Amino acid sequence: MRTSRARRAGGADETENGAAGGTVTGGRQWARADATRQALLSAALEVFADRGYADAGIAEIVERSGISVGSLYHHYGGKAGLYVALWEDLSAEQEASAAQAVSAARKDGETDPITLFIAGARAYLRVCWERRDAARLFLGGEGPSGSSLMRRSRAQHWIAQNTKLLRGAGEPAGRAEQVLSLVLTTVIGEAGREIATAESEAEATEIIEEVCRILIRLAR
Repeated sequence: MRTSRARRAGGADETENGAAGGTVTGGRQWARADATRQALLSAALEVFADRGYADAGIAEIVERSGISVGSLYHHYGGKAGLYVALWEDLSAEQEASAAQAVSAARKDGETDPITLFIAGARAYLRVCWERRDAARLFLGGEGPSGSSLMRRSRAQHWIAQNTKLLRGAGEPAGRAEQVLSLVLTTVIGEAGREIATAESEAEATEIIEEVCRILIRLAR
């Protein structure tokens, strides 16, 4: 039982058990696997940015990462898997940042749905600048087969989430609320493109604040 708890926790029990419990070795294996995945993703992002997805080669990704081609296929299954992993990583960070901003605003006592929405939008757009190298990768729509469907699915998810946030507590959203959410989410998506290609942080911040002012006008 103690060994299984250590594996789940991955923390103090690993130190206590040491090699006798086998958890330190397991932890190191996980750490190596994480480092391998991160090296592959970092190299893939560089190569995709330099060559474009279609012209990017597995050999160059392997060379830049210093990881074996076997490990690449083991972890990601190939070039398409790397692309999808980069996309999911960026999307998850954008969503988490927005959710944290909304949660923080609520903890501060904010209840106005539009103000909460703007807090989430600003955080999302900030990630577009902070992760601009990754965000730029997806601007042109190039990618493996099925990537367009992946983007549409993510957009639908965001629209649904924003609709729930904007309507606040009460009745299910009507057609007007759904259309408003669609418009606002589209504005945010297009603004993200501009922010990712901004020439400086000052320019990106200026765009973010102007977009938020526009969103407020549209929402009210």
